[in-house]
Amino acid sequence: MKTKTFLYLILLFIPAFIITSCRGDENYLLWAEQEQIAPGEVGEIKGFFLLNEGNMGSNKSTLDYFDYESGTYFRNIYPTVNPQVTHNLGDVGNDIQIYGDKLYAVINCSHLVEVMDVYTAEHLHTLDITNCRYIVFDKDYAYVSSYNGPVLIDPDAPIGTVVKVDTRTMQIVDKCVVGYQPEEMVIHNNKLYVANSGGYRVPEYDTTVSVIDLETFTEIKKIEVGINLHRLELDNYGYLYVSSRGDYKKIGSKTFIIDTRTDEVVKTLGLLPNSNMELSGDSLYVYSVEWSHITQSNTVTYAIFDTKQQRIVTRKFIKDGTEKRIKVPYGIAVNPVTKDFFTTDAKDYVSPGTLYCFKRNGVKKWSVMTGDIPAHIVFTDKRMTNLDLLSKNKIQ
Repeated sequence: MKTKTFLYLILLFIPAFIITSCRGDENYLLWAEQEQIAPGEVGEIKGFFLLNEGNMGSNKSTLDYFDYESGTYFRNIYPTVNPQVTHNLGDVGNDIQIYGDKLYAVINCSHLVEVMDVYTAEHLHTLDITNCRYIVFDKDYAYVSSYNGPVLIDPDAPIGTVVKVDTRTMQIVDKCVVGYQPEEMVIHNNKLYVANSGGYRVPEYDTTVSVIDLETFTEIKKIEVGINLHRLELDNYGYLYVSSRGDYKKIGSKTFIIDTRTDEVVKTLGLLPNSNMELSGDSLYVYSVEWSHITQSNTVTYAIFDTKQQRIVTRKFIKDGTEKRIKVPYGIAVNPVTKDFFTTDAKDYVSPGTLYCFKRNGVKKWSVMTGDIPAHIVFTDKRMTNLDLLSKNKIQ
């Protein structure tokens, strides 16, 4: 089971499945359920969406919603809102973002981006993008990283691309070749930065961050960083934080810092392993679940890095011992207004996970059951308008 856990953690290394695009082939159906989990709060942030990845090959990615005003958590809202479309989102929900009045869910192994109305989660469009991974936005355009090939470990796996989409017409308008198996992206000063992993080409990982000029939509530079790159975060001082997953054997996970004024690596944080991170102000929340082939076990760490002072300020941002109950931390998010933070537990990857909410001082406020592999959270200042429909609590 530990080996299976490792394989899912990196997602790239599961050659047993060759997934075709599918949504709704399973008999699986669970209508929206609601659960009162917290006192109601009125504020600028009205709620958040949580995208559950679902175990690879199970076609069980689901979408949850938390409503701050009522303190109610709604599980698996998509089939209730969209019974005429399908009864699930597809295979492996890999990213979720809001741009304007639209909600975008990137469904990796189903090779699509689902576009919804942010007020209702109703289906609006589907973008067909091969092995899509993450999405960012700038000036009416969406940029989607794509592995540009099948879900398969292959030393000859194709080089990746970033796909440019006009959000007004929902048409793909351009593509830019980057590195192998591109992951997260950040836009800064009219440049798009892309972390290239090369995970399908193991052990010949990619080691670069691609830099794309958005005016010409061409790659203008590759920054040498480290092997098997994944996450990106931009701080308030023009520094880009890049996570390296290492090789799971002799090379451990690290965090690198790029100065975007020179587009060069200026610091390596070898003592800051990094599976996922979230920036809030000058505080970079970082957790790591680092698997070792040698020990056949995970090492889990939590830390906050002060991006202004350039130092680790704590190795334990959960202060009440709740971290002992979290088997596999998987997602992290910080409310931009209240500074409450959230972590998710993927547990065994095949059963419902748990979402934990903490006060900014690291003390637990509440927790709730989610779908399988809760992973990606996006906050919204627009309250859903069809909560009565979700409150019917239908279960088949």
